[in-house]
Amino acid sequence: MSVESIEWEKTVSQPKLTPAEAAFLQQAFNADYEMSNIRLREGEYQHSLAKAIATFELELHFPDVKDLTRKLFGAEKTNDVRFIRKIQTILKKMEKSGVVIILPKKMPWDLQRYGLSSFKFQDSDKNLIILATDQQIEQARSLLRSTLNSQEAFPTRPSIAAIMILVLALAVGASYVAILWSLTEPVINPAVFVPAFSIAMLCSLLLGRALSQR
Repeated sequence: MSVESIEWEKTVSQPKLTPAEAAFLQQAFNADYEMSNIRLREGEYQHSLAKAIATFELELHFPDVKDLTRKLFGAEKTNDVRFIRKIQTILKKMEKSGVVIILPKKMPWDLQRYGLSSFKFQDSDKNLIILATDQQIEQARSLLRSTLNSQEAFPTRPSIAAIMILVLALAVGASYVAILWSLTEPVINPAVFVPAFSIAMLCSLLLGRALSQR
């Protein structure tokens, strides 16, 4: 395997960051104590969620509610709709208090992703909350610099999953066009309608599964 191939393999395993996401991380790494009007006492949901988000961010990832639930409470809880809504409600409260920031979705069907405005807070009880040490933050800064340099050297290539989603979406669109065209004819041609309907249903199912795994 060539040196370039090895470097590319290392790059694709690292998180892909947009310029806005990189700037957000740099701002959070540099931020001093932020004031918050909620309690962040250890042992409460707010503190656990903030600490979990910090852990993800130190690895340059922005977690969604299922990522956080899986990390804190296990994979089974991610299928508990009521529990997920409870966590989303708490995250919304944290967002209103200035602890959490909601990032824009990359795709309309994505779950909202969360980041911290800082790794240090003064909560409503005047307690000073530190979610990452200076050493951890410095290591994350170094990782961020390395990741950005790698992305500049090896621009992002379309993933196989993204190409598959595009192909399936085009197949669904073409199938529905064929179905509609068949329905506008005076006599429906089974040789057109049946295959088009079958392809549309199959590709729709595959597309839904592919999107759910993104």
